[in-house]
Amino acid sequence: MSDRKDMELIAEMVPPGSRVLDLGCGNGELLAHLQQQRQCTGYGIELADANVLACTQRGVNVIQLNLEEGLALFEDQSFDVVLQLDTLQHLRNTEKMLIETARVGRVGIVSFPNFAHWPNRASIAAGRMPVTKVLPYQWYDTPNIRVGTYADFEVLARRGGLEILEAFGIQRGRVVRRWPNLRASVAVFRFQRGGVEANAQRLQLAR
Repeated sequence: MSDRKDMELIAEMVPPGSRVLDLGCGNGELLAHLQQQRQCTGYGIELADANVLACTQRGVNVIQLNLEEGLALFEDQSFDVVLQLDTLQHLRNTEKMLIETARVGRVGIVSFPNFAHWPNRASIAAGRMPVTKVLPYQWYDTPNIRVGTYADFEVLARRGGLEILEAFGIQRGRVVRRWPNLRASVAVFRFQRGGVEANAQRLQLAR
């Protein structure tokens, strides 16, 4: 994550001493913070060569892997927490990756830019794609292959048989719990596997 305050808010959601997997860990800043401040262990998954090198230099264990290939190398519930921060908008297999996140970790934490934030709505109403701090790219030059909203994720979680444990928005480093779909630029969800029926549904979707 690029914003330090946002990163610290999400780090507080990770119990001290947790075994953590960070999907799309970037330069390893968050994992290094979790290691130093919350005595966590674990791995980062990253594709870019420069970020893999930065993780190594920070002392972060990193595996170079394309997330589109899935997480088959990890066993069920092999991590306490799986982080998927600011990566959903870059993935083609979003639903399957969320299911895999819930399979590999006892708890998953996801964050992504909330396209329903009111300045984005205003920009669309004016006929232009938004360019903001969390969506800083022009429409013709963006690594994002999709956008989503806080409300969209709630629907997707139900479809994938995921149980949402906690949900809120972040705006300028502060937690937003009232009308987060309108008032927050970043959406954050903590979730886990659902019940027996949800597990069956999840397996079907993953095939």
